[in-house]
Amino acid sequence: MSSFSGGVTELSEARGASQSRSSLWRQSLRRIRKNKLAVSGLIFIVFMFVFCFIGPIFSPYTDGKINMAESYEAPSLKHWLGTDLLGRDVLTRLLQAGRISLTVGLASMMLSVFIGTLLGAIAGYYRGIVDQIIMRIADLLLTIPSLPILFIMGALLSDWKVPTDYRMYIVMLMLSFVGWPGLARLVRGQMLSLREREFMQAAIVLGLRDSRKLFHHLVPNLIPLIIVVATLSIGGAILSESVLSFFGLGVMPPTPTWGNMIDAANNLIDFEKHPWLWIPPGVAIFTTVIAINVFGDGLQDALDPKQKK
Repeated sequence: MSSFSGGVTELSEARGASQSRSSLWRQSLRRIRKNKLAVSGLIFIVFMFVFCFIGPIFSPYTDGKINMAESYEAPSLKHWLGTDLLGRDVLTRLLQAGRISLTVGLASMMLSVFIGTLLGAIAGYYRGIVDQIIMRIADLLLTIPSLPILFIMGALLSDWKVPTDYRMYIVMLMLSFVGWPGLARLVRGQMLSLREREFMQAAIVLGLRDSRKLFHHLVPNLIPLIIVVATLSIGGAILSESVLSFFGLGVMPPTPTWGNMIDAANNLIDFEKHPWLWIPPGVAIFTTVIAINVFGDGLQDALDPKQKK
Protein backbone atom coordinates (compact mmCIF):
# COMPACT_ATOMS: atom_id res chain seq x y z
CA MET A 1 0.00 0.00 0.00
CA SER A 2 2.84 2.34 0.87
CA SER A 3 4.59 1.63 -2.45
CA PHE A 4 1.34 2.42 -4.28
CA SER A 5 0.95 5.75 -2.47
CA GLY A 6 4.60 6.52 -3.16
CA GLY A 7 4.06 5.85 -6.86
CA VAL A 8 1.02 8.10 -6.92
CA THR A 9 2.98 10.85 -5.20
CA GLU A 10 5.84 10.55 -7.68
CA LEU A 11 3.39 10.61 -10.60
CA SER A 12 1.64 13.71 -9.29
CA GLU A 13 4.97 15.46 -8.75
CA ALA A 14 6.03 14.58 -12.30
CA ARG A 15 2.76 15.96 -13.67
CA GLY A 16 3.20 19.13 -11.61
CA ALA A 17 6.74 19.59 -12.90
CA SER A 18 5.56 19.03 -16.47
CA GLN A 19 2.76 21.59 -16.09
CA SER A 20 5.16 24.07 -14.48
CA ARG A 21 7.64 23.63 -17.34
CA SER A 22 4.86 24.06 -19.91
CA SER A 23 3.70 27.23 -18.15
CA LEU A 24 7.27 28.56 -18.18
CA TRP A 25 7.56 28.01 -21.93
CA ARG A 26 4.23 29.79 -22.54
CA GLN A 27 5.37 32.76 -20.44
CA SER A 28 8.67 32.86 -22.31
CA LEU A 29 6.85 32.79 -25.65
CA ARG A 30 4.70 35.71 -24.58
CA ARG A 31 7.80 37.67 -23.55
CA ILE A 32 9.43 37.02 -26.92
CA ARG A 33 6.30 38.18 -28.77
CA LYS A 34 6.35 41.45 -26.82
CA ASN A 35 9.99 42.04 -27.72
CA LYS A 36 9.60 43.62 -31.17
CA LEU A 37 13.35 43.79 -31.75
CA ALA A 38 13.78 40.05 -31.12
CA VAL A 39 10.80 39.24 -33.36
CA SER A 40 12.29 41.42 -36.10
CA GLY A 41 15.59 39.54 -35.78
CA LEU A 42 13.81 36.19 -36.02
CA ILE A 43 11.86 37.30 -39.10
CA PHE A 44 15.07 38.41 -40.80
CA ILE A 45 16.83 35.12 -39.96
CA VAL A 46 13.95 33.11 -41.42
CA PHE A 47 13.96 35.38 -44.48
CA MET A 48 17.69 34.80 -45.03
CA PHE A 49 17.32 31.02 -44.75
CA VAL A 50 14.39 30.96 -47.19
CA PHE A 51 16.05 33.45 -49.54
CA CYS A 52 19.36 31.56 -49.66
CA PHE A 53 18.00 28.00 -49.85
CA ILE A 54 15.05 28.59 -52.19
CA GLY A 55 16.12 31.69 -54.14
CA PRO A 56 18.74 30.01 -56.38
CA ILE A 57 16.09 27.61 -57.67
CA PHE A 58 14.49 30.48 -59.59
CA SER A 59 17.77 31.87 -60.96
CA PRO A 60 18.87 31.08 -64.55
CA TYR A 61 22.52 31.36 -63.49
CA THR A 62 22.75 28.51 -60.98
CA ASP A 63 25.17 26.55 -63.18
CA GLY A 64 27.85 29.20 -62.57
CA LYS A 65 29.17 29.07 -66.13
CA ILE A 66 32.08 31.34 -66.99
CA ASN A 67 31.17 34.09 -69.47
CA MET A 68 34.12 36.42 -70.00
CA ALA A 69 32.06 38.58 -72.36
CA GLU A 70 30.00 39.74 -69.35
CA SER A 71 32.93 40.22 -66.97
CA TYR A 72 32.57 43.03 -64.40
CA GLU A 73 29.15 44.16 -65.58
CA ALA A 74 27.52 46.72 -63.29
CA PRO A 75 24.14 45.97 -61.67
CA SER A 76 21.33 45.95 -64.24
CA LEU A 77 17.94 44.40 -64.88
CA LYS A 78 19.69 41.31 -66.28
CA HIS A 79 22.11 40.97 -63.37
CA TRP A 80 20.64 42.70 -60.32
CA LEU A 81 23.96 42.77 -58.45
CA GLY A 82 26.23 42.72 -61.48
CA THR A 83 28.78 40.08 -62.46
CA ASP A 84 32.24 39.12 -61.21
CA LEU A 85 35.61 38.67 -62.92
CA LEU A 86 34.44 35.48 -64.64
CA GLY A 87 31.07 36.87 -65.72
CA ARG A 88 29.08 34.97 -63.08
CA ASP A 89 25.92 36.48 -61.59
CA VAL A 90 26.79 37.98 -58.18
CA LEU A 91 23.26 37.67 -56.75
CA THR A 92 23.08 33.95 -57.51
CA ARG A 93 26.52 33.36 -56.02
CA LEU A 94 25.52 35.44 -52.98
CA LEU A 95 22.56 33.14 -52.34
CA GLN A 96 24.60 30.00 -52.95
CA ALA A 97 27.28 31.35 -50.61
CA GLY A 98 24.59 31.98 -48.00
CA ARG A 99 23.66 28.31 -48.14
CA ILE A 100 27.22 27.32 -47.28
CA SER A 101 27.80 29.98 -44.61
CA LEU A 102 24.47 29.37 -42.86
CA THR A 103 24.87 25.59 -43.07
CA VAL A 104 28.37 25.73 -41.62
CA GLY A 105 27.20 28.04 -38.82
CA LEU A 106 24.17 25.89 -37.96
CA ALA A 107 25.94 22.53 -38.18
CA SER A 108 28.98 23.61 -36.17
CA MET A 109 26.65 25.11 -33.54
CA MET A 110 24.71 21.86 -33.20
CA LEU A 111 27.89 19.81 -32.88
CA SER A 112 29.53 22.16 -30.37
CA VAL A 113 26.32 22.33 -28.31
CA PHE A 114 26.08 18.53 -28.24
CA ILE A 115 29.71 18.10 -27.18
CA GLY A 116 29.66 20.98 -24.69
CA THR A 117 26.40 19.90 -23.08
CA LEU A 118 27.43 16.26 -22.81
CA LEU A 119 30.90 16.90 -21.40
CA GLY A 120 29.70 19.70 -19.11
CA ALA A 121 26.89 17.54 -17.73
CA ILE A 122 29.23 14.59 -17.12
CA ALA A 123 31.82 16.82 -15.44
CA GLY A 124 29.26 18.52 -13.20
CA TYR A 125 27.46 15.32 -12.24
CA TYR A 126 30.37 12.95 -11.57
CA ARG A 127 32.92 15.57 -10.42
CA GLY A 128 36.22 14.14 -9.16
CA ILE A 129 38.84 13.03 -11.67
CA VAL A 130 36.37 13.11 -14.58
CA ASP A 131 35.59 16.75 -13.84
CA GLN A 132 39.29 17.61 -13.56
CA ILE A 133 40.19 16.03 -16.92
CA ILE A 134 37.32 17.60 -18.87
CA MET A 135 37.69 21.06 -17.32
CA ARG A 136 41.46 21.19 -17.74
CA ILE A 137 41.06 20.41 -21.45
CA ALA A 138 38.38 23.11 -21.69
CA ASP A 139 40.58 25.60 -19.81
CA LEU A 140 43.48 24.87 -22.15
CA LEU A 141 41.35 25.59 -25.22
CA LEU A 142 39.89 28.72 -23.63
CA THR A 143 43.32 30.17 -22.84
CA ILE A 144 44.29 30.07 -26.53
CA PRO A 145 42.46 32.57 -28.80
CA SER A 146 40.22 30.68 -31.20
CA LEU A 147 41.30 32.48 -34.39
CA PRO A 148 44.98 31.43 -34.18
CA ILE A 149 43.88 27.82 -33.64
CA LEU A 150 41.57 28.05 -36.66
CA PHE A 151 44.31 29.64 -38.77
CA ILE A 152 46.73 26.84 -37.89
CA MET A 153 44.13 24.18 -38.72
CA GLY A 154 43.21 25.95 -41.97
CA ALA A 155 46.87 26.21 -42.96
CA LEU A 156 47.28 22.47 -42.33
CA LEU A 157 44.30 21.76 -44.58
CA SER A 158 45.91 23.80 -47.35
CA ASP A 159 49.30 22.16 -46.80
CA TRP A 160 47.74 18.70 -46.93
CA LYS A 161 45.80 19.69 -50.07
CA VAL A 162 42.44 18.57 -48.69
CA PRO A 163 39.88 18.47 -51.57
CA THR A 164 37.48 21.41 -51.75
CA ASP A 165 34.44 19.12 -51.47
CA TYR A 166 35.50 18.00 -47.99
CA ARG A 167 36.78 21.31 -46.60
CA MET A 168 33.30 22.52 -45.64
CA TYR A 169 32.77 19.52 -43.36
CA ILE A 170 36.22 19.86 -41.83
CA VAL A 171 35.58 23.57 -41.18
CA MET A 172 32.42 22.54 -39.30
CA LEU A 173 34.49 20.22 -37.10
CA MET A 174 37.11 22.93 -36.56
CA LEU A 175 34.52 25.48 -35.42
CA SER A 176 32.84 22.98 -33.10
CA PHE A 177 36.26 22.05 -31.67
CA VAL A 178 36.87 25.63 -30.49
CA GLY A 179 33.21 26.27 -29.61
CA TRP A 180 32.38 23.63 -27.00
CA PRO A 181 34.56 24.64 -23.98
CA GLY A 182 32.60 27.79 -23.09
CA LEU A 183 29.27 25.99 -23.05
CA ALA A 184 30.77 23.05 -21.16
CA ARG A 185 31.83 25.36 -18.31
CA LEU A 186 28.38 26.97 -18.16
CA VAL A 187 26.64 23.59 -18.13
CA ARG A 188 29.00 22.27 -15.46
CA GLY A 189 28.30 25.24 -13.19
CA GLN A 190 24.55 24.77 -13.51
CA MET A 191 24.88 21.01 -12.93
CA LEU A 192 26.76 21.56 -9.68
CA SER A 193 23.86 23.67 -8.47
CA LEU A 194 21.04 21.46 -9.76
CA ARG A 195 22.43 18.20 -8.36
CA GLU A 196 21.99 19.58 -4.82
CA ARG A 197 18.31 20.41 -5.29
CA GLU A 198 15.51 18.51 -3.53
CA PHE A 199 14.25 16.76 -6.65
CA MET A 200 17.68 15.23 -7.20
CA GLN A 201 17.81 14.04 -3.61
CA ALA A 202 14.45 12.34 -4.25
CA ALA A 203 15.82 10.76 -7.44
CA ILE A 204 18.75 9.33 -5.46
CA VAL A 205 16.39 7.90 -2.84
CA LEU A 206 14.31 6.27 -5.59
CA GLY A 207 17.44 4.59 -6.93
CA LEU A 208 17.19 5.94 -10.48
CA ARG A 209 19.99 5.19 -12.92
CA ASP A 210 22.58 7.90 -13.61
CA SER A 211 21.50 8.16 -17.24
CA ARG A 212 17.90 8.82 -16.16
CA LYS A 213 18.99 11.43 -13.63
CA LEU A 214 21.13 13.18 -16.23
CA PHE A 215 18.90 13.15 -19.30
CA HIS A 216 15.42 13.13 -17.71
CA HIS A 217 15.88 15.40 -14.70
CA LEU A 218 19.04 17.52 -14.98
CA VAL A 219 19.61 18.31 -18.67
CA PRO A 220 15.95 19.38 -19.30
CA ASN A 221 16.46 22.11 -16.68
CA LEU A 222 19.37 23.42 -18.77
CA ILE A 223 17.41 23.77 -22.02
CA PRO A 224 16.83 27.56 -21.72
CA LEU A 225 20.55 28.14 -21.19
CA ILE A 226 21.47 25.81 -24.06
CA ILE A 227 19.01 27.49 -26.44
CA VAL A 228 20.39 30.96 -25.73
CA VAL A 229 24.04 29.91 -26.07
CA ALA A 230 23.27 27.91 -29.23
CA THR A 231 21.50 30.85 -30.86
CA LEU A 232 24.32 33.27 -30.12
CA SER A 233 27.01 30.80 -31.22
CA ILE A 234 25.57 30.61 -34.76
CA GLY A 235 26.57 34.22 -35.37
CA GLY A 236 30.07 33.59 -34.08
CA ALA A 237 30.43 30.51 -36.27
CA ILE A 238 29.33 32.44 -39.38
CA LEU A 239 31.87 35.17 -38.61
CA SER A 240 34.67 32.65 -38.00
CA GLU A 241 33.91 30.78 -41.23
CA SER A 242 33.85 34.07 -43.15
CA VAL A 243 37.23 35.09 -41.70
CA LEU A 244 38.77 31.72 -42.58
CA SER A 245 37.39 31.85 -46.12
CA PHE A 246 38.54 35.47 -46.53
CA PHE A 247 42.11 34.46 -45.73
CA GLY A 248 41.89 31.43 -48.02
CA LEU A 249 41.96 28.93 -45.14
CA GLY A 250 38.32 27.84 -45.09
CA VAL A 251 35.98 26.76 -47.87
CA MET A 252 37.80 27.34 -51.15
CA PRO A 253 36.52 28.50 -54.55
CA PRO A 254 34.74 27.58 -56.74
CA THR A 255 32.44 26.78 -53.79
CA PRO A 256 31.16 30.24 -52.83
CA THR A 257 30.91 31.55 -49.28
CA TRP A 258 30.39 35.09 -48.10
CA GLY A 259 33.98 35.20 -46.89
CA ASN A 260 35.68 34.11 -50.11
CA MET A 261 33.37 36.37 -52.15
CA ILE A 262 34.83 39.34 -50.27
CA ASP A 263 38.32 37.90 -50.73
CA ALA A 264 37.74 37.83 -54.51
CA ALA A 265 37.63 41.66 -54.42
CA ASN A 266 40.80 42.17 -52.39
CA ASN A 267 42.61 44.60 -54.69
CA LEU A 268 42.29 48.37 -54.87
CA ILE A 269 40.77 48.41 -58.36
CA ASP A 270 37.92 46.09 -57.38
CA PHE A 271 37.46 47.96 -54.11
CA GLU A 272 37.04 51.31 -55.84
CA LYS A 273 35.47 50.46 -59.20
CA HIS A 274 33.54 47.24 -58.53
CA PRO A 275 31.81 47.71 -55.14
CA TRP A 276 29.06 45.25 -56.09
CA LEU A 277 31.61 42.45 -55.61
CA TRP A 278 32.25 43.02 -51.89
CA ILE A 279 29.40 45.14 -50.52
CA PRO A 280 26.58 42.49 -50.89
CA PRO A 281 28.43 39.66 -49.04
CA GLY A 282 29.67 42.13 -46.42
CA VAL A 283 26.14 43.42 -45.82
CA ALA A 284 24.83 39.82 -45.71
CA ILE A 285 27.35 38.86 -43.01
CA PHE A 286 26.71 42.02 -40.99
CA THR A 287 22.92 41.92 -41.05
CA THR A 288 22.68 38.16 -40.44
CA VAL A 289 25.02 38.20 -37.45
CA ILE A 290 23.31 41.28 -35.98
CA ALA A 291 19.86 39.67 -36.41
CA ILE A 292 21.04 36.44 -34.73
CA ASN A 293 22.56 38.35 -31.81
CA VAL A 294 19.45 40.51 -31.37
CA PHE A 295 17.23 37.43 -31.36
CA GLY A 296 19.60 35.67 -28.96
CA ASP A 297 19.44 38.61 -26.55
CA GLY A 298 15.65 38.50 -26.74
CA LEU A 299 15.70 34.78 -25.98
CA GLN A 300 17.96 35.38 -23.00
CA ASP A 301 15.57 37.97 -21.60
CA ALA A 302 12.56 35.71 -22.17
CA LEU A 303 14.01 32.46 -20.85
CA ASP A 304 15.78 33.89 -17.80
CA PRO A 305 13.45 33.20 -14.85
CA LYS A 306 15.17 35.91 -12.80
CA GLN A 307 14.55 38.58 -15.43
CA LYS A 308 12.60 41.54 -14.07
CA LYS A 309 10.85 44.22 -16.06
